[in-house]
Amino acid sequence: MKKKNKDTIQPVSGTIVPRFAGPSTFARLPELRDVEGCDVAIVGIPFDAGTSYRPGARFGPQSIRQASRHLRTNYHPDYDVEPFKVQQVADAGDITCNPFNIKEAIHQIENGALDLLKQTGGIISMGGDHTIAFPLLRAVNKINEGPVALVHFDAHLDTWDTYMGAPFTHGTPFRRAREEGLFLDDASMHVGIRGPLYSRDDLKNDESFGFKIIHCDEFQTEGIDKIVSRIRKRVGNNPLYLSIDIDVLDPAFAPGTGTPEIAGMSTREMVNVIRGLSGLKLISADVVEVSPAYDHAEVTSLAAATIIYELTNLFAKVKG
Repeated sequence: MKKKNKDTIQPVSGTIVPRFAGPSTFARLPELRDVEGCDVAIVGIPFDAGTSYRPGARFGPQSIRQASRHLRTNYHPDYDVEPFKVQQVADAGDITCNPFNIKEAIHQIENGALDLLKQTGGIISMGGDHTIAFPLLRAVNKINEGPVALVHFDAHLDTWDTYMGAPFTHGTPFRRAREEGLFLDDASMHVGIRGPLYSRDDLKNDESFGFKIIHCDEFQTEGIDKIVSRIRKRVGNNPLYLSIDIDVLDPAFAPGTGTPEIAGMSTREMVNVIRGLSGLKLISADVVEVSPAYDHAEVTSLAAATIIYELTNLFAKVKG
C-alpha cells in the first residue's frame, strides 16, 4: 500500500537527535505498529540452529540495527531518490522461532513472513543463518502465486542435499527450494561463488537445478558492468528475490560470519552490483549470516546495514 510522500513517517534525523541516541530500530525508522500503511518492512529473524561451523548469527539482527545508526539515509545520490520519503519503510521487529526445533522454526518463519507480506509491499529479512531463505521463499511464492527469479550472493552454493543427514541447514536451503519449485530455473543464479567443494558432482548437480554461476574471480576479468548485465539479462522482467549471504564478501570486509571464505567480493563491488539492479522487479530480500561475536569495530554489521539500506533504494526505484 503506497503512501503519499507527505504522510510517510521517516527515521529520526541525525541533525536533530545524535545518531548514538534515539530508537533502536533499523536506521531509527518507525516501528511497523506505528504506521498506518507500509511499503517495505525490515524484519529480524534471529535463528542460527542450521549453522555448520561458527554459531552466533542469531545475534545478527540486533547488531545490524546497531550498526545502522551510522547511516545517513535521507537522500541517495546514486539512485537520485529519498527512499524513506517516497515509500513507507518500517521496522517490524523480530520473528520468533524455536531455537531447538528446526522444522518448527521453518514453519514459524514462513508464517511470520507471510503475515508481513500480507500487510506490506515487500520485506527485507535480517538473519540469522541461511536456513531462513527456504521458508522465506515459501512465503514469497504464496504471495506471488508462483516461483520467482532468485539471485543468490554467496561464497557457497547452498544446494547440498544434507549435512550429516539433516535436510534443513544453512547449506541446503536452495536444494529444498528447488524440490518445491520455488524459483524459476531459467532466471536464477549464484553470484560470488568460490573455493573448494565437497565433490566433483556439486557443480553438475547445481547446474541441473537451473542455476547459472558468476564466479567471484570473474569480477577481476569482467568488471562490474558486465556482471550486472549478465544478472539483468538472466532475471529479465520476472519478480526478483535477492538472497545475500554476508560471506560473499571477503573476510577483510566481513570477518563476522559463520563460514568465511577468502578471495571474496569487496564492499565496493557489492554495492555497485546492487545499484546496477535498479529498476528490476524486486519483491523481497534477505541479508544473512552476520555473526557479531567474530566481528570487530562493527565492520560486518555495517556492511550488512549498508546493503539493506541499498535494498530500500531498489524498492523505492521499483515503486517510483
